[in-house]
Amino acid sequence: MPPQNNSRNTIIFIVIASVMLFAYSAFVLEPQARQKRAEQAAVAASKTVETGPVTAPSPSAAIFVTDRTQALGTGARVPIQTPTLTGSLSLQGARIDDLFLTRYRETIAKESPAVELFRPAGMRHAYFAQFGWAGPNIPGGVPGPNTPWRLTRGSTLTPTTPVTLTWDNGQGLRFTRVIAIDAEYMFTVTDTVANFGTQPVSIQPFGRIERQGVPDDLGRNQILHEGGIGTFSKGDGFSTQQLKYKAWAKKPVQEHESTGGWLGITDKYWLAALIPSQDEKIEAAFRVSDQATFDTHSATMLGQAHTIAPGAQTVETTRLFAGAKRNEILARYEKDLKLPRFIYAIDWGFLFFLTRPIFLLVEFFYGLVGNFGVAILLLTLTVRLIMFPLANKSYESMSKMRNLQPKMEEIKKKHPDDPQKQQVEIMALYQKEKINPLAGCLPLLLQIPVFYAVYKMLFVTIEMRHQPFFGWIRDLSAPDHTNVWNLFGLIPWDPSTAPLIGGLLAGGSGGFTLGISVLAIIYGLTMWLQMAMSPQAPDPMQRRIFQLMPIMFTFIMAGFPAGLLIYWGWSNVLTILQQYIIMHRLKAENPIDTFLERFKKAKA
Repeated sequence: MPPQNNSRNTIIFIVIASVMLFAYSAFVLEPQARQKRAEQAAVAASKTVETGPVTAPSPSAAIFVTDRTQALGTGARVPIQTPTLTGSLSLQGARIDDLFLTRYRETIAKESPAVELFRPAGMRHAYFAQFGWAGPNIPGGVPGPNTPWRLTRGSTLTPTTPVTLTWDNGQGLRFTRVIAIDAEYMFTVTDTVANFGTQPVSIQPFGRIERQGVPDDLGRNQILHEGGIGTFSKGDGFSTQQLKYKAWAKKPVQEHESTGGWLGITDKYWLAALIPSQDEKIEAAFRVSDQATFDTHSATMLGQAHTIAPGAQTVETTRLFAGAKRNEILARYEKDLKLPRFIYAIDWGFLFFLTRPIFLLVEFFYGLVGNFGVAILLLTLTVRLIMFPLANKSYESMSKMRNLQPKMEEIKKKHPDDPQKQQVEIMALYQKEKINPLAGCLPLLLQIPVFYAVYKMLFVTIEMRHQPFFGWIRDLSAPDHTNVWNLFGLIPWDPSTAPLIGGLLAGGSGGFTLGISVLAIIYGLTMWLQMAMSPQAPDPMQRRIFQLMPIMFTFIMAGFPAGLLIYWGWSNVLTILQQYIIMHRLKAENPIDTFLERFKKAKA
């Protein structure tokens, strides 16, 4: 079999395997996952939330309520107000449990509410952070999840006005907590414990982030990490550990010892992370309680023991990051606080060495043009320029191969029953014409990791979230909302409301969909033209498969982010332009020249 056939067979195998993978994900795994989440939600809704970690006690739960005001209760609270956050903290247990991100909305609608990060206990999917002390046989005890702290200084937590809380255990220990916050997303919690008793005491500081139940929209996409995350010391460096919810539930207690580092719970765009002093040894743990319903997920850290002599005091400082995973914010905290690998709270993926530089390049272009869609076009142009020399040689080789098609057909007719003889003569023809039949595949193979990195960048970076392009494209990180089933918006009907097949008609985040959009059609047309300009496969079956590929990929790509289709469609256009110039120069037959000739004849 000629080498070009081997190459094409490899590509066909990859394409068919990809189609099968997408189909299996869309029609088998996703329905199973939806059913499982529904069952978990039904069980969780019928039960009372229970908590109870080993080292860091958490609030007792109540029957779920839907009214946030009711969940916040009538107890004293301290308002939180910054340029990026709003909410409150409860004086009962000093929990930070009511937090909204004011710079981000749930949807692109103007009236859409701010994104909720923390949610008070008592509501379904409660999510909060808490700090405290642990120690056995402490006379009078230590402040617990229901301890009524007193507000002794300040009234509203702002970047310029920290608040001070105090609690006295009545047996000689006085706890003073100063909570400060910056203009972004970093809380600083400074605890002072004074021993006015007659005996030394030994206590350990702890921090805890708790999520009671996993919301249905989390952990659904395999390309994205959501769940536990932490960076811990390992030898002379640090290693970042990711713990998806499914793996977390299978191993409900996972412990790490570290000096410094950080740990928490991450969503696609948001992060809650505990940050100890970077010279302190900690015992970190990810825990799940009530595994039957994956009820409570917690990330906890236990600091070194403090022995406080009579008349002495000790001070412990811990930080909490609670906010959006913007690259420049994480990078600034990483530098200023010397946090190891904090930028990797963003899930850059296994091609991080490509994904993050591509993101930084897009962000640079955005700074110049003020539109992320245009920045993606400039990124595409940059990638094509880098690959220009290699692509140029490849397209020259492909154009020469196209010119050899008649001679190759003659060889096949000359030896119809001897494939070995055909291959020998075709290889001799390649050598004579100085053609490398594999050269056409190399640019495509090199573009695959770039394509994945661009997809990952669009999918995980909050900078791309709700960013418009032009016209109808209002969110580059989401699929193009236009749909052939409502004539691209001309008919006032939402295809997703169709019984049984609504999800298939409406499209989604990747995978096969019947909801073909304008961008998907543009992508499909450019892919068809690009393949029409490539050398035709000698085998009729192969030709048929290659002719169907643009149609198949149009349906597959329709569910991907609009920014990715812009990148790939524009890349196809640049490829077609470069390929046409070379083919026209070498006088190779191509569909563009054929169309122009027919147009001239028709006009004449």
